[in-house]
Amino acid sequence: MAYPERFKAIKDELEWLYMELYGNRDMLMSLETMMAEAASERKAELRELDERRIRNPRWFLESQMVAETMYTGLFAGTFKGIADNVSYLKKLGVTYLHLMPFLKTPKKDNDGGFAVSDFLDTDERLGSVDDVEALADTLRANGISLCMDFVMNHTSDEHEWAVRAKRGDKEAQAMYMTFPDRTIPDEYEKTVPQVFPETAPGNFIYSEEMGRWVLSTFYPKQWDLNYHNPAVFNAIASAMVSWANKGVEVFRLDAVPYIWKELGTNCRNLPRVHTIVRMIRIILEAVAPAAILKGEVVMAPNELAAYFGTREKPECHLLYGVSSMVNIWGALASEDIRLLKSQTEAFLSLPEHSAFVNYVRCHDDIGWGFDEDRERELGIDPLQHKIFQYRFWSGDFPGSYARGGIYNYDAKTLDARTVGTAASLVGLESAETEKEVEDAIKRFSLIYGTVFALKGLPLINSGDEIGMLNDRDYVNDPEKKDDSRYLHRPVFDWKKARRIGRKGTVENKLFSSIKALEGIRTGSPLFSPDAEVFTWDSHSDKVFAIRRRQGEKVLLSVFNYSHEPQNARFDYFMGTYHDILTGKAAEPGIGIKLEGYEALYLANYDTQSH
Repeated sequence: MAYPERFKAIKDELEWLYMELYGNRDMLMSLETMMAEAASERKAELRELDERRIRNPRWFLESQMVAETMYTGLFAGTFKGIADNVSYLKKLGVTYLHLMPFLKTPKKDNDGGFAVSDFLDTDERLGSVDDVEALADTLRANGISLCMDFVMNHTSDEHEWAVRAKRGDKEAQAMYMTFPDRTIPDEYEKTVPQVFPETAPGNFIYSEEMGRWVLSTFYPKQWDLNYHNPAVFNAIASAMVSWANKGVEVFRLDAVPYIWKELGTNCRNLPRVHTIVRMIRIILEAVAPAAILKGEVVMAPNELAAYFGTREKPECHLLYGVSSMVNIWGALASEDIRLLKSQTEAFLSLPEHSAFVNYVRCHDDIGWGFDEDRERELGIDPLQHKIFQYRFWSGDFPGSYARGGIYNYDAKTLDARTVGTAASLVGLESAETEKEVEDAIKRFSLIYGTVFALKGLPLINSGDEIGMLNDRDYVNDPEKKDDSRYLHRPVFDWKKARRIGRKGTVENKLFSSIKALEGIRTGSPLFSPDAEVFTWDSHSDKVFAIRRRQGEKVLLSVFNYSHEPQNARFDYFMGTYHDILTGKAAEPGIGIKLEGYEALYLANYDTQSH
C-alpha cells in the first residue's frame, strides 16, 4: 500500500482532530505537505519494511522479540561502537535495542540527556545523525529494531527556541508556557503537583533574560512546550518523521501524560493528550508504518488503558510495565506475591490490544507506587510497606542482602525511591560466601523469569546479563553527585562480558539464565501475541504463577518468591507436566514442592521442541 492510499485512509480523522484542536487550516496544510515530502524521501529498504509491518502489525510482540536498553556512551562510547559490537547483541538474543537519549543536549544540567537542545541533531560526543542512520541500517540487517527516546514535554533552555525567546522573540516565546508575572503561575500551583518537591520545588522558574515566568514541570533547565500552539505540534511531528526516515522503528514518548496543560487541573492525563498521541500515531501510520509508539506513562494501572486508545482508534502500541517492575521487587523483599498477582490481573484485564514492556531495571529509580486500596484490603499499611521497601533495598534493614541506595527522600511525606543495579539489589554485591552468590543468582533468575513469563515484551537492562554492580564513583563527579540514579549507570565492563563463555563464572550463569528464558519463548506458540495468558492460584501467598495456553498446549510458569521451600497446588491441572529447563516431572494438580527461589516452566507438551 503506497503513501497516497495510506494518507487517504487517515486524512479525514487527522483533519478533524487537528482542526478541532487548533482551528488553523494553514498549519494543517503545512503538516500535510511535510508528511508527503517525508513519504517521498523514505528509502527503499524502509518502504519494504513498511509493507512487512502492515502485513504483521503486532510484530513487536512475536515470541522471538527480546528488548535491551542502554546508554550509547556507557556501552560502547559511540554509535559506531555499538555497530562494532552487534555480534554481542546477537549473542545475547536482542531483537529490539532502545538507546537512551542521544539528541543534542547541554554539557551541564542535561538530566541524563532528557534536556534536548535540538530535536534533529545528536550529542556530538556520541556521533552524528549519519552515524545513527548507519547504525539503524546495521541493526536492521541483523534483525534488530532501533528504539530512540523522544522527549515530547520539554526542551532544554539552550534549545534554539528558548534562546530566541530569551532575546524577546514572541514567536519563540509562544513555543513555551510563559507569563509576565506570577498571577497565572500562582493559579497553576494551586492544582498542579510538584514532581521533585525537594530537588526542584515548584512548577515555574523565572527567566532573567526574558523577564518572564516559564512553566518547568521537571527541572529548571527544562522548559515545557506549549502544545496549545500548532507550531509546536508540527515541529515535533516533523522531527519524529525525520528520525523514522533515518531508520528508527520505535519512539519512546517521554513523560507523555504531562504534555497538555490546562488551568484548574493537575495537568496530568488530560483528554487533549490523547488527541495529540492519536494524531502522531496516524501520521506515522501514513508516512512510516514500520514505526511504533512506546509510551512512558508512570501512572496508576487504572489510568493506563486510555493511552492504548481503542481498537478502532489506537494510540500507543506499547507502555512500560512500571507497576509490574515495582511489584516484582516488592514481592521479593516481602516474600509475598499477593500484590504482584493482583496487579498482573489488572493488566491482563485491560483491552486485548494493550501491551507492555516488562522489565526488572531501567535507567530510572524504583518508585514504590503500590495500589494502596488493595494494600489496605490485604491488611498492609501503605506507608509502612513503602518505608520497609526502600529501607530493605538500601540494605538498611535487618537481614537485607541488597546494596541499593535512596533517591528523592521526602522528610515530610517519608516517601523515597530506590536505586541500584539488579545485581547489587539481588545480593551479588554483598555476597561473601558461595551460597550467598548462588542465592543471588537464583533471585536474579526468578525475577527475570517472571518478566519473561508476563504478557508483553521482555526487556533487559544492559549490564544485568553480566552482573554489573553499582558504580559508587559517581559521587566524585560534580555533574552527577547530586543524582543517585547514577549509582546504577556504570560503564559497561567488557572484561566481565568476555567471561560469559567460561562455565562456572557468575557472568556465565547470569547470561545463560537469560538465554534459557529466550529459549523457552522463541518460536513457541505459547508466546505468540494471541496466546491466552492468565495468573493462576497456587494456594500459597509466596508462589506466583502464570498459565499460558495456545490450542492444546499449556505452559505453567511457577515462581517461589520465598527463600524457603514452599508447597503449591494448581487446581484443574490434570496429569504430569515437565519443566522445560530440567525435564523435572511434576503433577501441578496434586501438588508441587519448590525449593527456595525456584522457578519452573511446566509444559504438557514435548519440551524438546516447540
